[in-house]
Amino acid sequence: MNTTAQDAGTITHEFIEVNGIKLHIARSGTGKKLVVLLHGWPEFWYTWRYQIPVLAEHFTVVAPDLRGFNLSDKPNGAENYASHIVASDIAELVTKLGFKKAYIVGHDWGGAVAWAFSALYPELTEKLVVLNCPHPKEMMKAFRNNPSQLLRSWYMIMHQIPFLPELLYKYTLPLFFKQFVRGWMYNKENFTDEDINQFVKAFQHPGALTGSINYYRAMLRVKPKSGIFKNKTQCPMLLIWGEGDKALGKELTYNTQHYINSSYQVKYIPRCSHWTQNDCPQEVNEYLMEFLTNEKE
Repeated sequence: MNTTAQDAGTITHEFIEVNGIKLHIARSGTGKKLVVLLHGWPEFWYTWRYQIPVLAEHFTVVAPDLRGFNLSDKPNGAENYASHIVASDIAELVTKLGFKKAYIVGHDWGGAVAWAFSALYPELTEKLVVLNCPHPKEMMKAFRNNPSQLLRSWYMIMHQIPFLPELLYKYTLPLFFKQFVRGWMYNKENFTDEDINQFVKAFQHPGALTGSINYYRAMLRVKPKSGIFKNKTQCPMLLIWGEGDKALGKELTYNTQHYINSSYQVKYIPRCSHWTQNDCPQEVNEYLMEFLTNEKE
C-alpha cells in the first residue's frame, strides 16, 4: 500500500482548545461515527498516514498531536503529562467535536492513553483498539517481575535524566529515526526518507523533545488515577500486536482479557515491529476495518 499523507484525499488541519491548551488535529471523512487515532512516542499525527484515508471512507477520523508533540501546546512540567490528564484532553475533544462516543485507537503511548480513556470514560468509548501497548497493570507487573522486559525498557529509565535525553536527540534526530524506526521495521520501504524528514521536523519544534519525553517522566513521578488500574474496559476491544517488537515482549499480551468486561480479540502480526501501523499497514487496516465496521461487536 503506497498511500501517503499527500495523496490521502482531504485532510484538514485545525486547532481545538481542551483543558486550557490547544491541540492540533488532522481530520478527514464525514462519517456519522468518530474514530480518534492516538499516536505514541516518538510520533505525531502523521504516523497514521496509511490508516486515515482508509478509515475516512466510512468514519469521521481525527488524529491529534497529543499535548507536548509537534504543533500542539506543550505545558511545562512532567506532572502535566500523566495518562489520565492526556485522556481528559481526548474526552473533551470528543465532545467538542460534537460526538457522544468514539472509537478509540492508540499505539504505544497513545495506547496507554487509550487504556486510560476506556477505564475513565466508558460512556465515551464505543470500541477500543490498542496497538503494541500492554494494559498499564501488566506493564507495572513486568517492571517488578520480568527482568527481560526491564532490560528492554532501558530507555524509559534514561528518559528520567534531566536535559541529557533532549540534548542527545537534538543532535541525532535523523539518525535516530533511521536506526530505531526504519531500522527496526521489516518493511523499511514504508518509512521513506521523506517520512523521516517529516518526523524530524515535528521534533524540532520548540519544546517538542521535552514535552514528549515528559510522558516517561510522568510515568514514574505522578500517581495515576486508580481507576486506570481498577476499572475494566466495558466495550469491545481489539489488541493488534507486531510480534517483532524489540521494546515490548509478546508475553505482556497474555493476560489482557482479564482487563476487559466485554468481547476481546487479539491479532498477532508476524514479521512486524513495534511500529505496527507503519510496518504492516495493510494488515492493520484490514483488522481495523473488520473490527470497527462489525455491528455485532
